[in-house]
Amino acid sequence: MEPNQTDQPNQAHIRSFVHRRGHITAGQRQALETLAPQWTLPFERQQLDYDTLFKRPGAPTVLEIGFGMGETTAQIAQSRPEDNFLGVEVFNAGVGSLLNRIDSLGLTNVRIIQHDVVEVLRDMIAPDSLSGVHIYFPDPWPKKRHHKRRLIQPPFIELLLNRLQPGGYIHCATDWEHYAHQMLEVLSGNAQLANTCEGFCARPEWRPLTKFEARGLRLGHGVWDLVFKKQ
Repeated sequence: MEPNQTDQPNQAHIRSFVHRRGHITAGQRQALETLAPQWTLPFERQQLDYDTLFKRPGAPTVLEIGFGMGETTAQIAQSRPEDNFLGVEVFNAGVGSLLNRIDSLGLTNVRIIQHDVVEVLRDMIAPDSLSGVHIYFPDPWPKKRHHKRRLIQPPFIELLLNRLQPGGYIHCATDWEHYAHQMLEVLSGNAQLANTCEGFCARPEWRPLTKFEARGLRLGHGVWDLVFKKQ
C-alpha cells in the first residue's frame, strides 16, 4: 500500500468525529465501571492477536466502526455466534450501552475499543486479518464545508483494504443520499474492490432494521446499502 496520512504513526489526520459532552445514563455509567474491564481493550500501538483475544482460534473477525448505541452490533453478534466482532466507538454513552447489551444477551464474541478508528486500524489491526467491516450510518457531515470530515474517503479505504483479507467485505449504510453517492464513488473507484450489486444493494439479512431506521422508512426517508468485496 502506498504511504498516506492514515498509515504513518506520527501524522495527524482529519477526524470524522468531535468530542462533546453527551448525556449518559446511570446504567451506562455503571456498565463502564463494572463491565468495561471484561469486554473493552485499551488503545495500544501493538497488533491484536484475535485467537488470544477471543479464545476461538480461526474464527473470522469483523470490525464494526462507530456502533452508536450498539443495538445493531449486539443483534448481529447474537445471530452470528461463529464470528468475532470488534467494535470501535468514541462516545461513552454508546460504549456503556453496548456493554449492557453484551451482558444482558450473554454475548462472548464482542470486544470494544474506545478510540479513533483510524488509529486503531493503523496501530492495532494486522494486515489481511479482517473478514469484514461494517460502517452503518456514519456521521454525514451534511454541510459542504464539512464534507472533508466524512469517514469514507479514498485514503481511509486504502488503509481499510490493507487490513482486509482477500474476499473480505465492506458493508456501508447511510440515510443521506448525497453521502451514499459519495460512498459509491469512492468504493467503486478503488481497483481492489468489486461491487456485489449493481449500484446500491437491498439491505442484507445480516443487518437488522433499527427502530430509528424503521421510523425513517415509514416517513419516506431513504436508506442506501453498499456491499463491496476485496478482490
